[in-house]
Amino acid sequence: MATPCRSPCISAKKVSCWGDVRALREQPSPDFLSRKTPGRQQQTDRYIAVRSSMNFEVANFMLGKENSKNDLSSSKEEYQKQLAGNLLRDTNAIHSQSRILAFKSKPPPPPEGSDRETKLLYSENTVPGAVKSRREFRHIPQAPERTLDAPEMLDDYYLNLLDWSSTNVVAVALANTVYLWNAGNGTIEELMQAGDSDGPVTSVGWAPDGKHIAVGLNSAEVQLWDSCSLRQVRSLKGHSARVGSLAWNGPILSTGGRDNLIYNHDVRIREHITSRMAGHEQEVCGLKWSPSGQQLASGGNDNILHIWDAAAAVSGCNSPYLHRLDEHQAAVKALAWCPFQSNLLASGGGTADRCIKFWNTHTGSCLQSVDTNSQVCALQWSRHERELLSSHGFSQNQLILWKYPSMVKMAELTGHSSRVLHLAQSPDGNSVASAAGDETLRFWQVFGMAETKKVATKSKETTTGSFNKRCIR
Repeated sequence: MATPCRSPCISAKKVSCWGDVRALREQPSPDFLSRKTPGRQQQTDRYIAVRSSMNFEVANFMLGKENSKNDLSSSKEEYQKQLAGNLLRDTNAIHSQSRILAFKSKPPPPPEGSDRETKLLYSENTVPGAVKSRREFRHIPQAPERTLDAPEMLDDYYLNLLDWSSTNVVAVALANTVYLWNAGNGTIEELMQAGDSDGPVTSVGWAPDGKHIAVGLNSAEVQLWDSCSLRQVRSLKGHSARVGSLAWNGPILSTGGRDNLIYNHDVRIREHITSRMAGHEQEVCGLKWSPSGQQLASGGNDNILHIWDAAAAVSGCNSPYLHRLDEHQAAVKALAWCPFQSNLLASGGGTADRCIKFWNTHTGSCLQSVDTNSQVCALQWSRHERELLSSHGFSQNQLILWKYPSMVKMAELTGHSSRVLHLAQSPDGNSVASAAGDETLRFWQVFGMAETKKVATKSKETTTGSFNKRCIR
């Protein structure tokens, strides 16, 4: 009910017409406030606005939208329609809730010839017939691809009786005799036989030319042989006990003996001994030159690993070693220089040590040590991958392929029944030969082929199958 009007100028009709407007904008007058509260018989209805149910932001937006529509000129509205039509493909995009991204239909096909231009762009620098760079998992055979009998192979940890030449010929010493086995055609030749007073043969080592081979004897003599003519070229003397380790560095031959000494021989001159290295207290059983020819690593039965500078080999004086590394707890025979990092050397310890250690030969610091749980007899780095192969003794007499630098086992190769004393790698870096005290010589396709040589024919596999097992003599 509307409030009664007190002004004599306003009629009853006008009161009924403006009653709603006054309720929305009600403001009490001072005259009304000065009056007393009327009695119960004079009470009237009163409007109270509920503001919680009102959304003033929406109301403000709607009012502003209506005003903007009124102010928008026809030219601007036409411009916005054209802009929406070009961008959204919809002339009514402003007035409708159109989506910018909508999965309605497939995109239109590209214009003719565009795929040809793209193909030419991305194939411009490719070589025809090039191998894809995507790497695949390599299968590592668990069985040897070939086995040869090697009777009278000495079961002596401190000797080095196996080597593989750059011309693909394997040299192996059996008692007093050295045999040459051609891995290409399977032919076998007897290189030499030492007498009872000189034998047995204690070490063999091919020269870099693949033609000459050095043979160390129990009589402390080192003989140099021509493998093509099967005749002795010269004899190198200087040691006073058996020569168990050999290492070539160009024309320089380094020899280590049971007399605890290392001699460097220049095989081109008459007075062949150029320097003498004394640092070990027991037999020198491991010798390896770095690929750069700048450093020589020597391991001994005194559990010591020495690093020597190449200048000492040609200086003519007894130069001291660069580093003396004494962290191994047993004899250090297994040595291998890394082919992809010149100052990285891997060494393996004997039964009391059982560890493979990695050294920075520039600083002499040990980078890593891995416990293999068995005697480490020999080491070989892969030339194609960052992998290291180790051979072991008791108790499993296995070969282990490691991933460097994580040193995760990639494969374990078993088959030998005695400790695997010697390892030699083929000139292409694909295969490794192992010789053990069980008088067998086994060939393993463990490192795989290089990326540019991964083409194998079945005719070659059938040819090599006939030589699967035979006696080396």
